[in-house]
Amino acid sequence: MDRDGTQLRCPATATQEGVGHLSSGPLRRRLGGARLSATKTRITHIDEGLTFLGYRIQRQTKRGTNQRYVYTFPPKAALAAIKAKVRALTQGSTHQTLDVLLHQLNNVLRGWTTYHRHGCAKATFNYLRAFVWRRVMNWIRHKHGRIAWRKLRQRYLDGWWPTENGTRLFNPGAVKIEHYRYRGNRMPSPWPS
Repeated sequence: MDRDGTQLRCPATATQEGVGHLSSGPLRRRLGGARLSATKTRITHIDEGLTFLGYRIQRQTKRGTNQRYVYTFPPKAALAAIKAKVRALTQGSTHQTLDVLLHQLNNVLRGWTTYHRHGCAKATFNYLRAFVWRRVMNWIRHKHGRIAWRKLRQRYLDGWWPTENGTRLFNPGAVKIEHYRYRGNRMPSPWPS
């Protein structure tokens, strides 16, 4: 039985042959009889980073210190995908009301930020906030091309944030980052010490 979605971390001295050896012994018992697929298995150093389950995992130096930590970020491909969805929703079709557009955008943004809120994503969320605001404002300006900016602002912007009929655009920058607890020292190691 092959298992998808398993990350294997090894000591720095482990080699590719060592990982293959471990997959037949204690590691196989720990994975419940699963084995590593030779075509799907990739050995990489944590400084180079890897993408796993929608996160970019990489060791970097903490800003202002010389200490190195492992960080999880939303990958650039995931950010590009959410930007493409926002573009598709705000491009061209102005026949719908702003209320309907905000409902569609809120569902997409809320789901994406909920998934990525457990990593180091605050800067990404703030970037996405500015991107979405700009796209919605361009959509409003395109829909009401003959109305002056001041009138549009009075009609659609409550505190400079797009709102209509009680529906307010979801703010990705306001999402609270919830870091998980590191359990590495309490987890049993399958390798003999």
